[in-house]
Amino acid sequence: MDDNTETAPELQISEWINADQPVTLKDLRGRIVVLHAFQMLCPGCVQHGIPQAKKIHGAFDRKDLVVLGLHTVFEHHSVMGPDALKVFMHEYRIPFPVGVDAAHVGSDIPLTMQAYGLRGTPSLIVIDRSGCIRLNHFGQVDDLFVGAVLGQLIAQPVGTMTGV
Repeated sequence: MDDNTETAPELQISEWINADQPVTLKDLRGRIVVLHAFQMLCPGCVQHGIPQAKKIHGAFDRKDLVVLGLHTVFEHHSVMGPDALKVFMHEYRIPFPVGVDAAHVGSDIPLTMQAYGLRGTPSLIVIDRSGCIRLNHFGQVDDLFVGAVLGQLIAQPVGTMTGV
């Protein structure tokens, strides 16, 4: 796991799906946040990333850990809007909140994707209870590795996050 203690930037979302109100990282402090960045037309996201995020969502108590999706479109913008995303989420039975990454005027790269330095999708970001990024990984991540990272973070109370 990364020895990164960088505070996670706030998410810049134009619309939330599967959420009654906007979700902020500030409101989730005290819980582990697993942020899965994906695109509907990304084969790695559909085959591995989304199923992994759904497994994590189902395996952990939400008082300890929250899974969020980040639909971050950096190509094929015209076919991956919020309406198509809602249908996709219904078809793939995605149960957790998904934010639509806000567009950046004059750039194909959305704002949250830029803020986190994401290289593409799928990407998995793990944020600890104190709001620090503990993992920022592009591509497929082994389930066992992710489970070990999450187990370590859940076992540690707030304020003892160094050296994980």
